[in-house]
Amino acid sequence: MAPSRPIRVLIVDDHPMVREGLRSMLSVPEIAVVGDAATADEALQRAAEFRPDVVMLDVQLAADDGLAVLKRLKAARPQTSVLIVTMHANAEFVREAVRSGAAGYVLKGITRRELIAAVQAVREGESVLDPAVLKDALTDAAERRPPGAAADPLTRIETEVLQLLAAGLTNREIGERMRWSLGTAKKYVQRVLEKLQVSDRTQAAVEAVRRGLVG
Repeated sequence: MAPSRPIRVLIVDDHPMVREGLRSMLSVPEIAVVGDAATADEALQRAAEFRPDVVMLDVQLAADDGLAVLKRLKAARPQTSVLIVTMHANAEFVREAVRSGAAGYVLKGITRRELIAAVQAVREGESVLDPAVLKDALTDAAERRPPGAAADPLTRIETEVLQLLAAGLTNREIGERMRWSLGTAKKYVQRVLEKLQVSDRTQAAVEAVRRGLVG
């Protein structure tokens, strides 16, 4: 069987040192950094030119609003996953980023291993939220969420999966923690979403906060 092609990544940040640092952190066979950009126009031009699988984007650029860039990127290339990589642990930024189509939100203090895992996760269609911003963002969202219909009760294993999901673990990491295959982890995560009557992992994590499962 032929090996899968590397994940194509475009880095968008207005600081040259940050762009170089991210390039260095992503120097692995599974990932190919195809280009970088410092402004909105450069980002859109290079996204059209290089057709990346993942765009790594800061929420604040010197000349542009990163969240506005996110909306323009998703409008132009909805199939591209956008991973926010920023120093701003701000609940409002997180909410707006997720609402605008970001697949993940991580902080610049992330480790190399965590960054690579985040890129792989968003490429596979998962959502990633940095544990450092997750609690405040989800608590705020939980307070805003109106009460809905009663959800089906979760089993002990499903409750554990929900806790891991709310802690920011990807499907792959949940599988490793539970000693499951990736397919089994995906199946359990989907079952939890269905029982909670929510459409994505972020909403499920909000429900975990409401149930007191996140400390």
